[in-house]
Amino acid sequence: MSSWKKAAKANQKTHKERHQPESRKHLGLLEKKKDYKKRAEDYHEKGETLKLLRKRTLDKNPDEFYFHMINSRVKDGQHHELEEEDEHTVEQLKLMQTQDIKYINMKRTQESRRIEKLQAQLHMTDVANSTPNTHIFFVDEGEEKDFDLAKRLDTHPSLLNRKTNRPRLSDLNKLKLPNMDEQVAEEAKKVKQRTYKELSKRIERERELTVVQQKMELKRHLHDAKIMKPKRVQRGTKVCPPVYKFQYMRKK
Repeated sequence: MSSWKKAAKANQKTHKERHQPESRKHLGLLEKKKDYKKRAEDYHEKGETLKLLRKRTLDKNPDEFYFHMINSRVKDGQHHELEEEDEHTVEQLKLMQTQDIKYINMKRTQESRRIEKLQAQLHMTDVANSTPNTHIFFVDEGEEKDFDLAKRLDTHPSLLNRKTNRPRLSDLNKLKLPNMDEQVAEEAKKVKQRTYKELSKRIERERELTVVQQKMELKRHLHDAKIMKPKRVQRGTKVCPPVYKFQYMRKK
């Protein structure tokens, strides 16, 4: 008996959903059952969301206050945070709006190369450093009183306090120093101070361009993430870009 049932099932005709009749073709495609299911699921999902929001509104305390009420605005149907922008942040925003990321990267590279050149020029000059010297000399017992640090380092006693550019006596004897008066020495000191000032400004400029470049790259990633919006963890400042947490997406 079961063999007859199997034979009957094998001979059954597969019924498909009919297409749109010729007389109704001007109305468009005929909705199939799978299309209706998707539309119905979307309708019920939106209804449940509205029901939940209506319930939250009824249960809300009218005297409740939280800072997000005044720190955000709705624009084009989406909430946007209101950030307190200082002068440096406004300059960064203007630079981001008027320039391209390739231009920012080029200027940052130029600043980095100029910084390297200035540092190469100043590598033999004394730099104020608060790190104490930890050089320890070991001597035999009883030689502590007769220990001469200048003789041990083979340098002049006036150069002992230096941490850089401390030549030996043999090198000092070979040097042919020009006759310099106080005016020339003062001019050299001013040139060194100007060079250090320029170096500090370029380092600060390079740091600002790096932050602007990071913000522009982050903005591009946020624009690409259209389906799963990331969550902001930390607000951006003039010294660091904002931090976002992106949802994990499985790669196919």
